[in-house]
Amino acid sequence: MAKTGRPPVLDHVKKREILAILAMGCSRRTAARYVGCSPKTILNTADRDPDFAAQLRRAEHASEIEYLQRIRNAAKKEQYWRAAAWALERINPEDFARRPPRSLTPDETAALLLQLADVLVAELPVGEYRKRVVKSLDRLLARIGAAPPPPADAAAENEPDDAS
Repeated sequence: MAKTGRPPVLDHVKKREILAILAMGCSRRTAARYVGCSPKTILNTADRDPDFAAQLRRAEHASEIEYLQRIRNAAKKEQYWRAAAWALERINPEDFARRPPRSLTPDETAALLLQLADVLVAELPVGEYRKRVVKSLDRLLARIGAAPPPPADAAAENEPDDAS
C-alpha cells in the first residue's frame, strides 16, 4: 500500500547538504537556511530518522573536535599561547574565564549567603521570623548549588520567642 500524505521536506540530497554544512562547523540554523527549511524541520527529521540523528551528532562533533585539535596544536607553539588561554577559558570557565571586576563566583556567592545567614540567625529572635528567613536562605543556597548552613544549636531553637 502506498504512503499518502505530504512528502518529506528533507530529501536525501538536502540531508547530505545539511551534514556537510554542519561538518564545516556551521550551525543547524545556517544549514536550515541553506537548504530552505527551518531548524525545527531538521530536528523533527532527526526525531523520525535515527540514522540521520546519529549522522547529525557525528557531523557536529567532528567539526568541534577538529577546531579543538587545531587550537591544541597551535597552543603547543609558544608564540601561540593565546590559543591555550582561549581553550582554557571555554573548557573550564569557572576557573579561567574573565569576570567583570568585583564579580563573585558561585562559591563566593554561597559563602557570602552563609555569612549573611549567620548574621541573621544571630540577630533575629528565635521564632517564626527566624525560621522563615532561614528557610528562604536555604532555598537561595539550593538554587546556586551550595550546601545549607548547619542548623543552629538545638538549645537556641527551643528557646521561647523574645518579644523585644
